[in-house]
Amino acid sequence: MKEGQRRKIVVTKPLSLEGESDLDAPNLLQRILSLFKNVRPGSDLSRFQVPALFNLPKSQLQCYGESVYSTGMELIRECNRGQSPLDRLIAVMAWSISTTRPATFGVAPYNPILGETHHVSKGTLNILLEQISHHPPVTALHATDEKENIEMVWCQQPVPKFYGTSVEAKVHGKRQLKLLNHGETYEMNCPHLLFRIIPVPSVDWVGTVNIKCIETGLVADLSYKSTHSFLGFGGNQKVVKGKIRNSSTLNVLYEVDGHWNRTIKVKDTNNGKMRVIYDAKEVINGLQAPMVKDAESVWPTESAYVWSEVSEAIMKKEWEKAREAKHAVEERQRELLRERESKGQTWISNHFLVSNTKEHGWECSPMHTSVSDAPIIAE
Repeated sequence: MKEGQRRKIVVTKPLSLEGESDLDAPNLLQRILSLFKNVRPGSDLSRFQVPALFNLPKSQLQCYGESVYSTGMELIRECNRGQSPLDRLIAVMAWSISTTRPATFGVAPYNPILGETHHVSKGTLNILLEQISHHPPVTALHATDEKENIEMVWCQQPVPKFYGTSVEAKVHGKRQLKLLNHGETYEMNCPHLLFRIIPVPSVDWVGTVNIKCIETGLVADLSYKSTHSFLGFGGNQKVVKGKIRNSSTLNVLYEVDGHWNRTIKVKDTNNGKMRVIYDAKEVINGLQAPMVKDAESVWPTESAYVWSEVSEAIMKKEWEKAREAKHAVEERQRELLRERESKGQTWISNHFLVSNTKEHGWECSPMHTSVSDAPIIAE
């Protein structure tokens, strides 16, 4: 936790392989089941209010940001330095896998408020996120590295649904990684988060991820799998399998195999040679909380500021104080909404041009060509 002289700014350790949890809830499974007793299977949980007892001490905006800035910088640099288009696609795939982070069963980050931001720098990489819609929750991300000449643009909408014995959060939208030195744009999606409630509580990433370079036609198809044996025990979890192919010839160039929380290997289909392209222990282990370099420059919309009272109470396990602080944040948002509606005003993003159509869904584009240095620094 870091505190500015005038503003309380609370930053916490990123989600990492240690699987740390700030939740202290006895009879966890029973409590979780009680949350859904009046929820029908198939219901969209986007508007579901989670009690502070079940919150991580951070916003979803921070979780998205951590997946970009809490990682080894060599991964993103390798994307740019690959000698061939195939080398660069493999590096982009490894980086994409690195954005997959462990989740803890029974806890969830805060649903960001409208206009909430998260602005962090790591080295020459500057990252800015903004919540561009509250209902439904939609997040935009823009990151630039002027030294490496790299740009990222994301627009994501998580849609959690309750299925009786599980909750699956599908993440709609796309991510773009632009290697400007090479004139290449890589488009990709991300896996879905699956919470199994019974027979054995568990959480894992599942689904298909497609990574495509628009200019070269090279494609990586990845399948995130989580299987359980009899009665939910054992099985093979956190598995990633896939292939790299040329979309024009359909030739499979590499096979992909491994676990996103351990190592990922690729096998050259021409000569059978295998090599490790990603090691989770080197990338997402022992991560440290960002540092507040300049508290006075932190925006009032910053996640670490907006939710500071709630996060501090959660970390101290002062649940009633956390509940009250969370209610205060949410009630203030309701008041602002009522004010806008009474004046006939529509909220407009401060950092992105936003559109939402039936054909394309939510889309966003940054208002500025680059992201400025941030007052919060990731190490």
